[in-house]
Amino acid sequence: MTERVQKVLSQWGIASRRKAEKMILAGRVLINGQTASLGDKVDLRVDVLHIDDKEIKASNRPQSIYLLLNKPPEVVSTCSDPQNRSTVIDLLPKNLRQGTGIHPVGRLDFSSSGALILTNDGDLTLGLTHPRYHLPKTYLVELDRPPSKKDLTVWRQGVMLDQRKTLPAKIRRVQTNKSTKSTTIEIVLTEGRNRQIRRVAQRLGYQVLKLHRTAIGSITLNSMNKLELPQGNYRHLEQKEINFLKNSFNLKPFKLAAQPGDAVYE
Repeated sequence: MTERVQKVLSQWGIASRRKAEKMILAGRVLINGQTASLGDKVDLRVDVLHIDDKEIKASNRPQSIYLLLNKPPEVVSTCSDPQNRSTVIDLLPKNLRQGTGIHPVGRLDFSSSGALILTNDGDLTLGLTHPRYHLPKTYLVELDRPPSKKDLTVWRQGVMLDQRKTLPAKIRRVQTNKSTKSTTIEIVLTEGRNRQIRRVAQRLGYQVLKLHRTAIGSITLNSMNKLELPQGNYRHLEQKEINFLKNSFNLKPFKLAAQPGDAVYE
């Protein structure tokens, strides 16, 4: 089957489509010995594809992996880190992190914790990170003091960040610590700007003490026994959860292959 080179690279878990385009522009991709250009198509049944002198064969395509990780604080949401800090990939066993093309989808900042999807499905990565899609994400946010009704109304309606107003948010109070006066609120966002919750809170005069993502759409950290996945642990997404994500971005249905184990609690 003939497909655009960047799509093949994303489907093979080599790079996201955006990164694949950069690799093509940098001249790192060859088709039948010729430097590839954006828009070129390839059929691995008849064409020879090389990246950095390494041949990519149809038989090299890794099994699709879909994981949900409960990221701990002070772990970086990247595949590697120049400062040698622990990354989310370091939390996975060797058989999942080596040679699979798995990567985190989107980010949680260094100090935040909670739900993070990892996959080697480039099409799904594009859907989850593209600004035109608005998949809701749910957070528990502990503030240093109780927010006023006025501030919550402003927060719900949208706050100016970088000359652009944030999209409307759903917010409800969860609890207040009587001794410290810190208050936990639940926020549901349909956009994900850089450090958005922390920046809006600061703009309104509050400090975020803790930030924990509990859900991505209908996918929650709760496992089948309704207990939250422990921090630093992961589980394979269920078929219905993968279907939910695929349907959210009008992607083709996917049949989940048998997984070598499911929820991992270490």
